[in-house]
Amino acid sequence: MQPVSATYMHRQGTVYKKTIGNYVVHTLDTHQVITCEISPRLHKQLIYPTADPNSLRHVVREVKEVKFIDPVAVGDLVQFVDTGHGAGLITEVLPRKSKLVRRSAVPMPTAHPFEQIIVANVDQVVPIFSAAQPPPKWNLLDRYLTSAESLDLFSLICITKLDLVGQDARLQAELDVYRQIGYRVLLTSTVTGEGIEELRRALQGRISVFVGKSGVGKTSLLNTMQPGLGLRVNAVNQVTGKGKHTTTNLEMFPLENGGSVVDTPGMREFGLWEMDESDLALFFPEMRPFVGRCKFGLDCSHDNEPGCAIRKAVAEGKIAPRRYATFQRLREE
Repeated sequence: MQPVSATYMHRQGTVYKKTIGNYVVHTLDTHQVITCEISPRLHKQLIYPTADPNSLRHVVREVKEVKFIDPVAVGDLVQFVDTGHGAGLITEVLPRKSKLVRRSAVPMPTAHPFEQIIVANVDQVVPIFSAAQPPPKWNLLDRYLTSAESLDLFSLICITKLDLVGQDARLQAELDVYRQIGYRVLLTSTVTGEGIEELRRALQGRISVFVGKSGVGKTSLLNTMQPGLGLRVNAVNQVTGKGKHTTTNLEMFPLENGGSVVDTPGMREFGLWEMDESDLALFFPEMRPFVGRCKFGLDCSHDNEPGCAIRKAVAEGKIAPRRYATFQRLREE
């Protein structure tokens, strides 16, 4: 890449795609597509004196390596230097309003995980599960929802392949658990067209992240909403979705009616980064009203202690036993 000169123009844009060492940025002003590298300074953290900043000159006393797998994420709003010919250099990542994260892979027992930012500036997480073939795994949905809650992200539950089961009473009963908690649930079928327009409206004008296992019908769903979109997403996933922690290649796809969607193939869970287990109940909306009301107050682990308000709520039918079981499993991890 050419050396950065003062004559180059500083611009802003959104990162739509990342591969190893390269970032595709859509400019905010002219909607151009610029392929960028990142400045080496983004991999370092400048440490300033801790005394009153007004009494000292801003002199860097230490430089530390930033402990991120990658300081730039899909969805980031960045400032970059336009070096011409469709190329640029990212010099700054602007403040994020939200982020979807998870722990990094740990290559050896003595290694420490880092925060891995999957997508930045997310508006909603969309867990996608099929009504059948394969049947939904509700404990996995609970993990997605709990992780999104820990990151203060809105969740929209989407059920596909409704035509395979129709108005199945057991499915509806399971989904009523989530409706009563306050989650929005959309039922869809690419065969009958049910729920497609409602989903299209729910995604409009938002950055939405799809999570879910392969085989649930995401490609068909995207193709029905916007012809060819699922095929484009799937083409990226053939490269990306080859392992639990593989996010080397990610891409955000714009929607025709506004907004964009990012798929996260092979991502079984996310979030719960550096979270104290004592806070876990706060990420189950139906448990929040009972936190602090136990006999032992905030010291209660909601397991076998006498006078536990959460266990009492489970016995009284105010909290679903299956959700409580997920809560217990997450505490033990």
